[in-house]
Amino acid sequence: MNPVSRRATGFTLIEMAMVLLIVALLLGGGLSVISAQIEQQKFKDTQKILDDAKEALIGFAAANGRLPCPASAASNGIESPAGGSTAVTPCTNPYNGFLPAATLGMSGLDANGYLLDGWQGQLNRVRYAVTTAITPGANANAATSPNGIRIATLATYAAAPNLRVCGSATGITATTCGAAPALTTTAVAVVFSLGANASTGVAGGIDEAANQNNDQVFVSHVPVAIGGTNGEFDDILTWIPSAILFNRMLQAGSLP
Repeated sequence: MNPVSRRATGFTLIEMAMVLLIVALLLGGGLSVISAQIEQQKFKDTQKILDDAKEALIGFAAANGRLPCPASAASNGIESPAGGSTAVTPCTNPYNGFLPAATLGMSGLDANGYLLDGWQGQLNRVRYAVTTAITPGANANAATSPNGIRIATLATYAAAPNLRVCGSATGITATTCGAAPALTTTAVAVVFSLGANASTGVAGGIDEAANQNNDQVFVSHVPVAIGGTNGEFDDILTWIPSAILFNRMLQAGSLP
C-alpha cells in the first residue's frame, strides 16, 4: 500500500490536538454563556422574590394596622418580638433583621422559616429593615406597634419615616445620605438581598458594608465588579415609600 495513501486515511496527532483544542474552546465559551444566563435568571428571580415580599408587607400592614418587626437570626422567620413592638419590647433588630416570612405566611421558606433569594444559599436570607420613627403614647415605634400610626396620627407621621436609601456610601452618615445622592428619605421599610456574593460586608466594598452596619441608611445602585470605586457591589434593594403604605392602609380602612 502506498505510504502516502495510508497517511491520508486518518488524523495526525497534531491535527487531533487542534480538534480537541477547538472543541474545548467552544465548550468553554458555551459554558460561559450558560453560566451568565443562569446568573441573570437568579437575579430576575431575586427581584421577583423581593417584589413579592414588599407586597406581603404592605398587605400585612393593611390587614393589621402596622408593619411586622423583622425576624431575628434565632426566631425562625417569625417577627421579633411576636405581636409587634411595645414600649417594653421594641423590635429586636429594626435595621439588621430578616424578612419575617413565617409571620407573613409566605411560601417557599427554608427549613428554618426564612425566605431565600434566587441564589438559595444559607447566607442568602432576605433582609428587612423597618423605620423606628415616633413613639406614640405608651407604645414604641409607631410603624410596628398595634395601631401605632393611627395613634400617632397620619398627619404627624407622614414625614417621619427615618430610613434613607442612598446612591453611594461615600459621604453618608448613620442618619442621612450626607453628600451622597438620596434615592428616598421617607421609606418605612427596606427589603434586600445580599446578591450572588452574599457578602457580609467583609469581602464586599463599603457600599455593601453600609447595608449591614445596623443603622437607618442603606445603599442601592447598579452592580459593580471587584475593583470598582467603592468595591464590589451586587446587593439588590427595594423599599416601601410612606405614601404607598399609607394609601394602601387608607384603602383597607386601617387608617386613619
